[in-house]
This record gives sequence, C-alpha cells and structure tokens, in this order.
Amino acid sequence: MKKIILSVATLATITTFAQKTDSLQVKDVDEVVLTASRKRENIKEIPSSVTIVGEKQVQAQLTVNSDITSILQYTVPSLATSSGQTSNTGQTLRGRQVLVLIDGIPQSTPLRNGARDLRSIDPSVIERIEVIKGASSIYGNGADGGIINYITRKSKSDKKISGISQVGITGQPYGGTLGVRASQFLSGKITNKFDYAASFAYERTGYMKDADGVNLSPTYSPAKMDNYNGMLKLGYDITDNQRIEVSYIGYASKSDLDLGLKTGKYGITPTIGEGRGLNLETTPQGTPRNHNVKISYDNKNIFWNTSLNLNLYLQDFRTVYGYSDTFLNGGQSNVISKKKGARVNFDTQLWNSQNSQGEVIYGVDILNDQTVQKLEDGRYWTPDMDMTNIAPFMLVKVDLFKKLTLKGGLRYENMNVKVGDFNTLSTLKTDGTFTKSIFVTGGELKYNAFVGNIGVRYNIENYINVFGSFSQAYSINELGRILRTSTSDTINNLETKPIIVNNYELGATGQIAKWLNYEVTSYVSTSKLGATFIQSPDRALTIQRAPEIVYGVEGFLHFTPVKWINFGGSYSWMEGITSVKDDGDYSTKINNSRISAPKVLAYVQVKPTQNLSVGLDMLHAFGQDRFDPNTKTGLYAYGEGEVPEYTVFNFKSSYDINKSWRLSLGIENVFNKLYQPAIAWWAARDSDFTNSLGMRGTFMIEYKF
Repeated sequence: MKKIILSVATLATITTFAQKTDSLQVKDVDEVVLTASRKRENIKEIPSSVTIVGEKQVQAQLTVNSDITSILQYTVPSLATSSGQTSNTGQTLRGRQVLVLIDGIPQSTPLRNGARDLRSIDPSVIERIEVIKGASSIYGNGADGGIINYITRKSKSDKKISGISQVGITGQPYGGTLGVRASQFLSGKITNKFDYAASFAYERTGYMKDADGVNLSPTYSPAKMDNYNGMLKLGYDITDNQRIEVSYIGYASKSDLDLGLKTGKYGITPTIGEGRGLNLETTPQGTPRNHNVKISYDNKNIFWNTSLNLNLYLQDFRTVYGYSDTFLNGGQSNVISKKKGARVNFDTQLWNSQNSQGEVIYGVDILNDQTVQKLEDGRYWTPDMDMTNIAPFMLVKVDLFKKLTLKGGLRYENMNVKVGDFNTLSTLKTDGTFTKSIFVTGGELKYNAFVGNIGVRYNIENYINVFGSFSQAYSINELGRILRTSTSDTINNLETKPIIVNNYELGATGQIAKWLNYEVTSYVSTSKLGATFIQSPDRALTIQRAPEIVYGVEGFLHFTPVKWINFGGSYSWMEGITSVKDDGDYSTKINNSRISAPKVLAYVQVKPTQNLSVGLDMLHAFGQDRFDPNTKTGLYAYGEGEVPEYTVFNFKSSYDINKSWRLSLGIENVFNKLYQPAIAWWAARDSDFTNSLGMRGTFMIEYKF
C-alpha cells in the first residue's frame, strides 16, 4: 500500500526540570535538547513539544521509588498514571502508544507490544529523560503518542577517576518488606583523548503490601525481584573534529515471589497474594535480558560546512510473563525482540549570519526488527515477524532575527514485514471451552508512505513565546496481536494497515519577572485507523481498527518567589472519540485503557538551609465515568470501568553533610492511603482489581569523589 501524506513539524513548549533544585522549573538558560531533531539544539530554537526531566529530578524521585514508571507519572503531565506493576499497560502518552529509547536505541516492541519497555533501565544510570509529546516519525516505528528517550550518564570529569556511590534500604511498616539497593558510577579521562563511564546497579525488592499490610497481587508484581543494570562507555577523540564512542547498556530483572493468587471481586474485594504459589516448574517472571550495544562516530566537518553523526546499534530483549491457565494445557508467554539498526545523519549549514541561519539535516535510517511471542514450552502465540525499514529523510531549519524558528521535513517510510506460518493457540473461552487452533499461512506485508513535518516558534519576549505545528507518526502497532487472534487461514485477509497519526498543536510559554514560569498547550491528533483493545461478546480481547480523534490540553505554573522556596503544578486533560462504522459519526468514545483521567501534579520544595532540602509531591487523579455497564449483566466491558478519583502524597528530602556525603530520605504514599490504581477500575475484571502500594520509605547514603 502506498500513500502520500503531507505534514508539519512537531511543535510546542519545552518543560525542563531544574538542575539547581529538585523540583519543576523552566530555566532561562541555554539548555540543550538532543532528541527533538537528533542533534544538540538550544531550547529556544526548537519548535517541538519536549519535557525534560533533569538528573537531580530523577535522583530525587529515585529516593521515593526506583520504579521508572512511577518517576514518569510524577514528572510528565500528559502521561497516564502507573499501574505499580512490571507492566506499563495503559500508561499512554496523550492517549496513544509511546516509543521508548535508550540513547536513541529503540526499546519498544510495537510489532507485539509487551508493555515492558518503560521498565528497561535503572534510574541511577539516567542523566536526563527527554519526552517528545505528540506524534513523531523522527525515530521510526511506534511513536504514535510521542517519544521517551532515556539519556544515560557520561564522563564529565577531567580526573582519571571520579564517581558516585549509593547504598539504600526500602521498607514498609510491615514484616518482610525490607529491600536493598546499591549503585556505583565511575567516570574519568585516562588521557586527553580517551574517556570512560561505567556503572553497575543492583536492587532486591521485598514483599509489597497495601495500606492495610496485605500482600499485593502476585500478577505482574515487582515484589521479591532482583534488578540489575550495567553500563560501559568508552570514548576516543580522534581529532578535535572527530570522535568515536562504544557503549553497552544491559538490564535484567527476575522475580522469585512465591505467593498464591486469591482473586477478589471487582469493585468490592481486591485480588491479593496469599499462601504459596502453584507447585509448578516455571520460569521467573520479569525481563531476563535487555542488551544494548551502540557504536557512534561524529565528524564536525566531514565536508563543506557539514557534520556527520553515524550510529550502529544492536538490541536483544526478552521478557517473561507469569503462568496462565487460559491456554490449553497452561503456560507462560514471552516476547523476544532483536533489533539491528543504523542511523546516518548529515547536518549542512547553508548560511550563518548575525541575525539568521539556515541548515539542512538529512540522511537515512535502517532498522531490522525481529519479534515473536511464544510460550516457554515452544508453542507460538504470534508468528515470527521480521521487519526491515529503510527510511531516508530531510529536515530544513531556519532561524530569523533570533526570535523566529521555522522547521519542516520529509521522511519516506518503507517497511517490509515477513510473517512466518503458524498455528493459532487454543485459548479459553468464557463458557469454559477452548477455541480451535487453525493453521495460518504467512507471507509478506509491505507498507510505504511519505510523512512530513513543519512548525514555527516565535519567541516574542521572555514573557510570551507562541508555537504551532502539525506532525505525523507512521507505525505498525500490535501486528502480532492482530495475527494471533486470526480466524482466517491467510494473513492477506486480515486488517493490518499501519497507523498514521496527524498531530495538531497550539500553545504558549514564557517567564514573567523571573519568578513565574508557565506553559499552556492544546492538541488534536487524528488517525484513519487506530488500534484499541476492546472486548468481544465472549469477553475475549480483540483489536479495534477504526478512525479516531484524540484531543486535550495541558499546562503548568512554577513559582520561585524567593531562592529558598519554589512551588507549582501541572494539569492535563484529554478525550478520545472514534467512528466504529467509518461513517463520520464520532459518537463512540475510545475506552479508558488509552484515554486516562485528568491529572494534577503539585509540589513544594523548601531549602531552609544551604545543605537541607525538603519537598512534598502530590498526584491527584480525577474520577472518570465515561461508559455505562451492560444493562443485562451489570458488568462493564474491558476498558470501560468507572474510575474513582484519588490523591497521593510523597515526601522527599536530602541533607548534604559536606561536598562528598549526602543523606536522603523519601516516603511514598506518606499518609498510607488505601486506594486502587486506575487500571484496577477501568479493566473491569476481578483478577485486575488490586490495591496500590501502601506507605513505603527509602533511606539512601551517597558518596561523591
């Protein structure tokens, strides 16, 4: 299938998180962003919607909870709330799926979204997190709602060796909940040309319990889990203009939690962990491997006013889920994904005068993604899927009068997916019988299209900067899910067309009198074919392909009346509608598995002395009542359950003993509130109705040298 699609560049404001404090702040300095255009750019020149979570903000949130999905829910306004589990199902960005990267290496598995891409790295190794909000094709397949790029630490010291050592304990006011974590980061320069950065982190979590001291459900549980993260970066400056860097980042997690599952009743009694688990030989659930290898080469002047950035990368990912009896003879499923890729990026300066400059960025992306979902006993749940994507691109950027930025680009997506022959799995139906397995003949699926981007940002004065944009994403999302529920004997009879998202955005940002920063953004995204989980008449989950519109607003205020205190907050709201009959009647709402409830984040940070910092974060999730239950059964369909509102407070503090030693104390759910995560309600299933984590404290000691 071939389409020509015109578009416009992603555009919005930049939210940064302060480096001098542990709280939200938009900095009036030359902050640099890497992800928006795949090069280092000043914030004031970028017509893109970007949230930057800085290193100190990551470390402060790490003191409260090391789960990266929790850190993100407290720092990214338009990201849905965390489930508190190893799965990030439902944690969408602006109502759509997000592409997760580590240093530009794709972690997501859009061919079969296993929902474990957010939890693919330990926060201790993160220097900053850059979030591109809104549809983007900058990094290829899967960025319907935007991009989350974990940028890892690098060497910043001229010493031969410097580092940060951290040890900590976590615990709840109940027995058996004690956990430990430790991390070590080392960096330095061996010679004037050779530098390195290395780290290792380990965490052992304890049992996790709700506010009443009851064990949380063992399904997708992060309790009794060993988490490992290692990193090694070696850099060599060949000349003043040339540099080569080799890096490895590895992550692994596995659980030895042995709790039985006591299924509750939706809306009444939570599902909990009780007794001992099944006496079966099972594989520990978790992500046993996530290997990332990258080689990058930079040349600042390879030819006429042109720089080159070349990246070669490999990723080897495997994640394992818990035992389920919904398959004939039972089993555990896994998702395995192996990626190989190359990115060639040229940047040519067309002109550079005192009041204006112009440049063109161009190159090609090559990606091979091999993904499959199987059971641990070898049975296929999806076929082998082998995607090759070759995408040349070009982006033109013009800056005028140091106030006006214009950006526009074009990218040609050319995807070819080879699908193997397979037998569908026999799965359990609501009447207690199993579906019939059928043989499906594979083949090749080809997709290609032009996508483009254009946008403008006008920095009128410090107190008012306006922006507007139109941007696109092109992705093959949940192809494996569509194939595995096939009722046809050939893939050519299935609806496997790609998702093409058009994102429109308007907003304003600014700084007033150096004590108030603000941002307000509105957006609309449309797609002729979406991909949403819905419930079939026999209560099985299927993928709905239908036209969609998602729209929303978000914004924040940040106050710094005096140096020793700052406070503020953010608000996000969205809605999504679809035309299930493709007749232009958008009267059906996209369900709550994608459209999250409005969310308010608020914080206050106080520094009563130079060495002491104390803060309080609040997350308020509003209620969500968008659907009615079935009139005959009184049951909600999957994704349509009514979600009640809840409010949670987290406490965080740190004390600098001297330049080398720091003590930190964080308390999650400081008032020990008993509540359920949003997914427990909107999923509307007994087994998913679980409580959230009760009060838990983290104490850490840090040494810098």
